[in-house]
Amino acid sequence: MGRPPLELGTYGTIRFYKTDTGYRACTLARGYDGRTRALERHGKSKAAAERALKAALRDRAGGPAGGDITPESRVSVLAEAWYAGLTGLSPVTQQAYRDRLDRQILPRLGQLRVRELSVGNLDRHLRGIADTHGVATARMCRSVLSGMCTLAARHDALAQNPVRALGQVNGRPKKAPRSLTVPQLRQLRAALTYDDRAIARDLPDLVAFLMATGLRIGEACGLTWDAVDLEAGTIEVRAAAVRVRGRGLVVKSTKTDAGTRTLVLPRWCTAMLHDRADRLNATADDDHGDRPVFPAPLGGWRDPSNTQADLREAFTIAGYDWITTHVFRKTVATLMDHAGLSSRAAADQLGHANTSMTTDVYFGRKVAATGAAAVLEALNC
Repeated sequence: MGRPPLELGTYGTIRFYKTDTGYRACTLARGYDGRTRALERHGKSKAAAERALKAALRDRAGGPAGGDITPESRVSVLAEAWYAGLTGLSPVTQQAYRDRLDRQILPRLGQLRVRELSVGNLDRHLRGIADTHGVATARMCRSVLSGMCTLAARHDALAQNPVRALGQVNGRPKKAPRSLTVPQLRQLRAALTYDDRAIARDLPDLVAFLMATGLRIGEACGLTWDAVDLEAGTIEVRAAAVRVRGRGLVVKSTKTDAGTRTLVLPRWCTAMLHDRADRLNATADDDHGDRPVFPAPLGGWRDPSNTQADLREAFTIAGYDWITTHVFRKTVATLMDHAGLSSRAAADQLGHANTSMTTDVYFGRKVAATGAAAVLEALNC
């Protein structure tokens, strides 16, 4: 039985031979094309010849996919290669991944070799992140590490993706989504009309619009008048305002096809926008159709982050300090659910590609009116 061949990308025993000028180091190396070749280097000493040979082996190794990721590569090199290959992500998501690399992953794992990314190492690292930075951060780090390890596996630097063998990153049990009732919505709208600071910041109309549509705050801030059809009572959601590090405030297209959608407005919301268009002298038919519907108090695009801070202050004054703008999205979904509309309809309203996101995260639960009482009346004897 013949000797088994070398594994791809490996080399055999290094042999040394004395020469007139020092030493010659030789070995057999099998490349990723399957061919085994003899390789040698010279040096004044055995150690020098060995170093020269190993450097030559490293330089010629490359990788099966034409890259330079090998089991001996640093995790930092793998991370940069993975990040450079990201495409089609929103600037916010891409920045979030960059932050996870720079703040949690590379400081602890960056100097490891790729082959050292074992299940145990990764599990200890993620548990440490969950304890220090929270479960949400640990889950995003897990996603980043999974992407990195998948890339390493494609380069044969890892036999498989070890992240898949990890257990779930668990935190406290999820609370049921909390939404507002119709009387609470009316009370909040009324309270904002008595808040002089909220009025100066143009918050009452913005909040009413969020209640009427369930839009994300960035989508509302990025809405322009040419996307509003006051006659038909509809809006086209096609962009969102976001703040990107190093670029400032930008208005970008929605991140998914599901996010680009046309929504029908309640009549009272259409009337509010009519009045607003009259006050701002802006409609889709004039030269200002690309102006924001909800501009910043001093003009220009409204910053979602600054607006969130203003809204928190206004909601606290109104007695609803627990509310965030996402509560309005959950409220719209919950009201649609209670009205008997399908989860697909709610997902289309909110701009979700999958109905599971809508039902799991946005439908308010634990309501008293489940409909069971009417059904169980049949048990009455």
